[in-house]
Amino acid sequence: MASSLLTTTLAWLSVAGFVTGTLALYYDERVSRLVTAVTWGVFGVFWGTLVPQFWFVGSSFIEAGLALLALPLCLYTGYLLLDGRDSLFVLSRAVAVMGAIYLPATTLAFIYEPLIRTVFVQTRWFIELLGHSPQVVESELGIRNVFLFVQPNGHRILSQIELACTGIGSMAIFAGLIAAVDAPLDRKAKAFLVSVPVIWALNLVRNIFIAIAFGEQWFQLFVPQVLALFGQSDPYYVSFLVADKILSQSASVVALIAIMLATLRYLPELKTVIVDLLYLVTGDEHEFDFGDPPGRGGVRADGGQPDEE
Repeated sequence: MASSLLTTTLAWLSVAGFVTGTLALYYDERVSRLVTAVTWGVFGVFWGTLVPQFWFVGSSFIEAGLALLALPLCLYTGYLLLDGRDSLFVLSRAVAVMGAIYLPATTLAFIYEPLIRTVFVQTRWFIELLGHSPQVVESELGIRNVFLFVQPNGHRILSQIELACTGIGSMAIFAGLIAAVDAPLDRKAKAFLVSVPVIWALNLVRNIFIAIAFGEQWFQLFVPQVLALFGQSDPYYVSFLVADKILSQSASVVALIAIMLATLRYLPELKTVIVDLLYLVTGDEHEFDFGDPPGRGGVRADGGQPDEE
């Protein structure tokens, strides 16, 4: 409970800091730089507190590894911003928007409950369309968002649609990136259409696949090995681990890369963020040519449009 409270507090402090730093940039660059740099440090500690949850509770070595990596990268980002790497203001603006979308959706019941219900109803419709008929039961949230599959031997398997199943995290990331760069609204709208709705659709496919694979026990192979890998003991849980933690999460990485490439076709300005992220990881500068925006001759280092001659 204390850890959850700490994580939530750090999340709200991070969002407030990034939003404050973004707004301060319009009035005093030095204040904005200092506030944003300190917030990156807070944001890094936030990710650090999530490592045990991802590993021990969520049984996700991918998410735990990424969270562990995020801690030093966030601290390094704050240092580089203080050191004068102005292009990082674009990434900071993106995180501000991401947080402003994601955090309320994960902490305010009047937002996340309708979101979960909507995703559940759509997932259920397609599951039944495919010829499966699980029962629907109520979760601890007090809403009907759990599929109940009954095995031939009478064993009951519950597959719940949670907030993480809505894709809100990935959608917030792309919404933040699109909002952060300086580009015409028509190209931003096109970038939005090839990212956020596509993520929603692919997430439904993911939910349908996991629910059926788990409920029908599709992947009961290498049971001892899978249980040992994830530190679990319930053999019925193996199909969920394979379907979600191995297959779906791996496919999600590939899908998000493809969606990013599609988004870059309409917003080459986002290459600023990619260059910065690669610099944070490798320490080297990289140049990419995704094509200049229509009617423009390039992109400024801060993600904006080049000055007219």
